[in-house]
Amino acid sequence: MNNPDDILSIIAGPGEEEMLVTLPREEHCLSCDADLSGSELYRRYRVCERCRFHHSLSAQERIQLIADPRTFREVNRSLSYLDPLSFSQKMPYRQRIKEAQERTGLKEAVVTGVCQIGGNRTVIAVIDFGFLGGSMGCVVGEKIALAFELAAKRKLPVVTIVSSSGARLQEGVLSLTQMAKTAAAARRLHTAGLPYISVLANPTTGEVYSSFANLGDIILAEPKALVGLAPLRVVEQTVGKQLTEGGHTAESHLEHGMIDYVVDRTDLRQLLSVLLDLLCASYRLIVTKKGKAYQVLERPRESAWQTVQLARHERRPTSLDYVGRIASSFIELHGDRVYGDDGAVVCGLGDISGQAVIIIAQERGHGEKEPRRNQGRAYPEGFRKAQRAMRLAAKFGLPVITFIDTPGAYPGLEAEERGGGNAIATCMALMSDLPTPIISVIIGEGGSEGALALAVADRMLMLENAIYSAISPERAAALLYRDSTKAAEIAPALKLTAHDCKELGVIDVLVPEPEGGAHSNPDEAARQLKKYLVHELVETQAIPINRLLKARYQKLRKMGQHGSVISRQLSQIQEFLSRSVGGVIEHLPGRGKEIPRLED
Repeated sequence: MNNPDDILSIIAGPGEEEMLVTLPREEHCLSCDADLSGSELYRRYRVCERCRFHHSLSAQERIQLIADPRTFREVNRSLSYLDPLSFSQKMPYRQRIKEAQERTGLKEAVVTGVCQIGGNRTVIAVIDFGFLGGSMGCVVGEKIALAFELAAKRKLPVVTIVSSSGARLQEGVLSLTQMAKTAAAARRLHTAGLPYISVLANPTTGEVYSSFANLGDIILAEPKALVGLAPLRVVEQTVGKQLTEGGHTAESHLEHGMIDYVVDRTDLRQLLSVLLDLLCASYRLIVTKKGKAYQVLERPRESAWQTVQLARHERRPTSLDYVGRIASSFIELHGDRVYGDDGAVVCGLGDISGQAVIIIAQERGHGEKEPRRNQGRAYPEGFRKAQRAMRLAAKFGLPVITFIDTPGAYPGLEAEERGGGNAIATCMALMSDLPTPIISVIIGEGGSEGALALAVADRMLMLENAIYSAISPERAAALLYRDSTKAAEIAPALKLTAHDCKELGVIDVLVPEPEGGAHSNPDEAARQLKKYLVHELVETQAIPINRLLKARYQKLRKMGQHGSVISRQLSQIQEFLSRSVGGVIEHLPGRGKEIPRLED
């Protein structure tokens, strides 16, 4: 620290365990009444072995569980006690503060400092519910703001662990204004491009929940933690009935897209370590040997309809199958922070050959066993989740890899009502000038705008037996022939195979598959794809961002321009249709043949 006087204590140092003042411990679980007296899990983590209920921890205990041993240095400990309103009640506010200090050993409800988590230097702030319910008064708000400012100055990430009942009523409106203070301080950290991970413990409600605690790049929560804007009692009074079990909890927030992860206390330190490793990575892949990038694929091509069947094969590897084989670590992030968490789109932080990346993947699942995947048909919240991941990539300078495998966006009424068109348009617009390399790969079915929403990229890869089309062959046949069974006949005209797309200039790289298709040997398919992805990661990261963005836009501008390859190929398709449709095409006097448009 700049000021040595700010370093006031070292938690968990040699011979210092007796300094820790903790809350009284229960002999039986508060949730299931199990006997806890002989439980090692409870002794160390305050977690019930039978029902996994997470009991309260003091701020010092939380720091001991998360920080690397003997690395925590507390800052601003001397800040304590303000009574700006001279608040009067049965017990004077001054007396309540004094009792809380004696009971917890803290000066105030928050402990802030610098530590290492998995070797990563981190600013940490922990709110202790045992100190007046973890309420946020002026001193708590000030210490939180100072912690964010220290992190911004030292270019360090921030981790906050919150257990709070909200604003401190004894400090009135001045307590309320701490919401804006801490939110502004968190925003300055975001502007500086530094990571912020927020952990919500039981309970996290009121003004703390509605300010800095909800502004993390990544938000985690402990199991069954009471989480929400209003306390449970207020919610039940407002709705006029008791909430169902699981309502207003961390799990409910995860289901509705408001947090990323519900993590058991025993796994929290490891998860934080991996996240900080990925978010704070300061290295990238480079070329060590020049050479030919790709082998020319020399083998007989499948027919267009055979390729369609291979792309849709029930055993064909999905996005998560590839991610599990290609990434050495992958931490999935959940939710769009608006409505829900769409299982058809998977986003997260991954490590590929030592390179930290953001992965956005359309996931169709394997058959009817995974209905939440919706066969890869994304709802608007799936595309909004993707946008959130893209913004994280831009903030931390991480390359984006998108895996495309969808028959199209979900076309139902509820998707329309939740802004499907806007979500797709915003995805494409955001990708068009996202200031970080983007690599997209079509691994199966690339259907219509649902695929294109994640395919605005610097490099477009496509597996040998994947397809990419504005309309499915069945729907095209139904439109043109009034007979969907003629899909095989029209498939070649749609130019939907990887070879076709390469000739049209729509994709950049054709990735070979094992003989018989990717499903015949998923490990080999993943090995080949990883080789190509790593090559493109190296190539794109070597290009200055301004040049990369200019090239990305020019690439889009050239698509379908007059005289281009794609224009010539589209003319060939139109000629084919004019010969094939026959009686369906209407001949109008003086206008020649009218060719029907390929519309859904």
